[in-house]
Order: sequence, then C-alpha cells, then structure tokens
Amino acid sequence: MKDDARRRDPASYPASQTLETRFGDMDVNGHLNNVAFARLFEETRVRFNRGATTVAGKSSFVVAHVAIDYLAEGNYPAPVTIGHAIARIGSSSFTVAMAAFQDGTCIALCDSVLVHRDPATGPAPLPPALRERLEAHRLRG
Repeated sequence: MKDDARRRDPASYPASQTLETRFGDMDVNGHLNNVAFARLFEETRVRFNRGATTVAGKSSFVVAHVAIDYLAEGNYPAPVTIGHAIARIGSSSFTVAMAAFQDGTCIALCDSVLVHRDPATGPAPLPPALRERLEAHRLRG
C-alpha cells in the first residue's frame, strides 16, 4: 500500500473530505494518536458508503480488514483532508483506499476491505449497478 506513489498524491483520489481534529485526538506528545487516525478514516469510509455504494435504496457490507500506515505526525488543531478511492473490486468485495493529508503532507494511508452481503445468506456477489458505481471511484493514475 505505502509503496504505491499514487497513494501519497491528493490528485489520485476522485473524492475527498476535510474533517476537523479534536483536542481529545492528541497523545501526550501533542500529536494525533492512532485512534484519531482510525476515527477519521472510519468517518470518511462511512460517508462514502452512504453515498456511493447505496444501490436500490440499500446495500449491506461488513468490514473484513483495515490496515493503516502512519507516515508522519498529525497535529491539532489543523484539519485533515482524507482522499478516498476504490483500489480493487472483487467478486463480492472491494477495497477503499484512503490517504490523510495535513498541510499538504500525506500523514497516513488506510485500506479497508468491505464485503457485500445478503442479510439472509452472507457474502454475496456485487450487484452490477454497485460495480458500476465503484468503477467510477477508482484510484487515478
């Protein structure tokens, strides 16, 4: 994940959100702690899912995997901009690639694997309409 140079470039992400940091996000050294990064990435992923992945009124997903690479210190009270894109589309899952930027510097990367599911039967193939929406949000470059 962190070896792909596109991941550190804000232009690689078709969408982004700017989120405010909180005083409680700091560690004893005055930097954003690892839980704060996880919260910022989660908030971005949830907002993306509520908009881009809803097909026919609703879609159901479970988070199967989350990986975060911390690249630099984040600071309070500066806002963090999270770029987000689709890095991979499988038969029943997809990977959301995200990067956190603060003052123009990439400070963390996150990959989240989401599995599409049918509430009655478990993992299910991605519907064609969802696959089309995900393709529109692919990582650029």
